[in-house]
Amino acid sequence: MPAADDHRPPGELLDPTAVRGLVAGLGLRPTKQRGQNFVTDANTVRRIVTLAEVGPTDVVLEIGPGLGSLTLGLLQRADRVIAIEIDQVLAGALPGTVARYAPERADRLAVITADALRVEELPVPPTKVVANLPYNVSVPVLLHLLERFADWRHGLVMVQSEVADRLVAGPGSKTYGIPSLKLAWYASARRVGNVAPSVFWPVPNVDSGLVALDRRDPVPTTAPRERVFAVIDAAFAQRRKMLRSALSGLVGSSAAASAVLERAGIDPQVRGEQLGIADFARIAESLAG
Repeated sequence: MPAADDHRPPGELLDPTAVRGLVAGLGLRPTKQRGQNFVTDANTVRRIVTLAEVGPTDVVLEIGPGLGSLTLGLLQRADRVIAIEIDQVLAGALPGTVARYAPERADRLAVITADALRVEELPVPPTKVVANLPYNVSVPVLLHLLERFADWRHGLVMVQSEVADRLVAGPGSKTYGIPSLKLAWYASARRVGNVAPSVFWPVPNVDSGLVALDRRDPVPTTAPRERVFAVIDAAFAQRRKMLRSALSGLVGSSAAASAVLERAGIDPQVRGEQLGIADFARIAESLAG
């Protein structure tokens, strides 16, 4: 730990000086590949924790805690934080940072050194997910967390602004597509704020968006999720095609696709971007017929 941090009193959040000191002390070279842009603004951390409505009974799952900027803010409010960090150096340093800045809460942190996409078990079920998701894997990670861990009902994630637009988009929007629909299978999503690049170090060349999530029951359907998602993937493989053409490879021909769509009550000439998740579930059901 660099000397710049030695005099800092417990209970504080990380500021730009502390972030740079931690990076220097670890000999770390932040990489774009792992989305290592660390939050340096305490007010942004407090804003995220507040928007996530983290309370004293919450067990928060955090992905990619990095140096611990958000982790410290979450520990001020939550009962426990489970942090999944793929970088072994960062994962190893996080408990020490929390012990220095929040010694009274250090025993409430659990760190898992792993790729979030491969984590299948957690020490306790989380009640919320609050995370600054790495830009390059944000959608796959979010969908994995929704599929694998059913206990959490609410979440707030910070993602690249364009990804935020896709996650919250509705039918007919230019940004509506596979991420919008697959997320809609599990949860409703709304954009609750923006985050400027200036609050990160290194400074990224993109803006970020905050997306709030509320889990809901899947659409009532006899079709398995895998089949519904396969229909979605096929429908958007060539976005501008009518569904009867887009689904022809899935069912064998354009005529067969038209029959499937008509059984589902869907116009074969409609495009996928005009349909909601319930429509795709009906198409998947019709496939079985």
